[in-house]
Amino acid sequence: MTEKTADIIIIGGGIAGASAGYELCKEAKVIILEKEAVPAYHTTGRSSAIFQLGYNRGDPLLNILVRASADFLYHPPAGFTDHPLLTPRPMIHIATADNQAVLDDLQARLDAIDVPCAFIDGGELLPILSQDYQGRTLQEYGAADIDVNALHQGYLRAIRAAGGEVITRAEVLRLQKHEDWQVSSSKGIVTAPIVINAAGAWVDQIAALAGVAPINIRPLRRTVILAQGPDGVNCDDWPVVMGAAEGYYFKPDSGKILMTPGDATCVAPCDVLPEEMDIAYGAHYLSQATSLNVDRIDRSWAGLRNHVADGHPVAGFDPEAPGFFWLAGQGGFGIKTAPAMGRLTAALITGRGLPQDMRDLGLAPDQISVERLQNHIIENKAHA
Repeated sequence: MTEKTADIIIIGGGIAGASAGYELCKEAKVIILEKEAVPAYHTTGRSSAIFQLGYNRGDPLLNILVRASADFLYHPPAGFTDHPLLTPRPMIHIATADNQAVLDDLQARLDAIDVPCAFIDGGELLPILSQDYQGRTLQEYGAADIDVNALHQGYLRAIRAAGGEVITRAEVLRLQKHEDWQVSSSKGIVTAPIVINAAGAWVDQIAALAGVAPINIRPLRRTVILAQGPDGVNCDDWPVVMGAAEGYYFKPDSGKILMTPGDATCVAPCDVLPEEMDIAYGAHYLSQATSLNVDRIDRSWAGLRNHVADGHPVAGFDPEAPGFFWLAGQGGFGIKTAPAMGRLTAALITGRGLPQDMRDLGLAPDQISVERLQNHIIENKAHA
């Protein structure tokens, strides 16, 4: 069995672990342990990510992290990728005539965090909208498709180029704290003073192996379907369409229509598969919102979106386990905020504190701390 040493071990090779590794490899020896044959198998690799300043109905904290990621995504460093990471795409939020209050509320939320938006006629940008949705529509500006694979692979290439390692099929079996952390996996033993727990849906299981209290991660199943676009029509420039009341969205994808019903069903960590009911909901919403005849689904899949109680990310050292760093709970926004979360993680681990640009935008340490969750768990137990 092989034995290696590093400055930092990262458990999990998805976008969270990869972005942190990218920033940390500039000043430390990093080893990523990934239990699957290919990194990003369960979540990152199944994402249809959209860059959006007003994500989650204008969540102020997530807006900060998206803004702090924008420069990297629009202008990646030389050599990081050979083509743009972002491709601009219009975005509209739709609602029926009797649900216009939802759009008014959303506009107020977006205005509050300075996200440009305006009411338009829905049919102007998307003529196939059904009559129920062709009236007053809210357009949110600044949205773009994200090339998820290019972003993720750019991170991993840079880590390897800096002398770091990405070890696949390395399921973690045991974590022990001596002077340093010793992580035993199916590929051998790695020792380092710092362990980053970026294991996605499995972060609480990794914590249990280390004897660390959980953060009560909630893996949520999200379904995606791919349906035929209209015959003889080029839909590549169509907007991404968000159902303001229902939570679904759809957008063009290589000549087809990619749609998610917006499901968020709590499941155990697993290689998740879509449920027939959720596939049917996706087809139903697409048929209701457009004039498309959705009589055949070309493909469907599901991924895991991992949340904690307040829906915000977790980044920081565990107060009871020296050298054990949590990087978790980025479900649904992990890709669009990856550059910011990577920089933030590196700054916290190296003792520099929150990056100044994020402080200037209003980010506070307690918004992302582990303590906020563990205190919440203790309070809930006390009242049980």
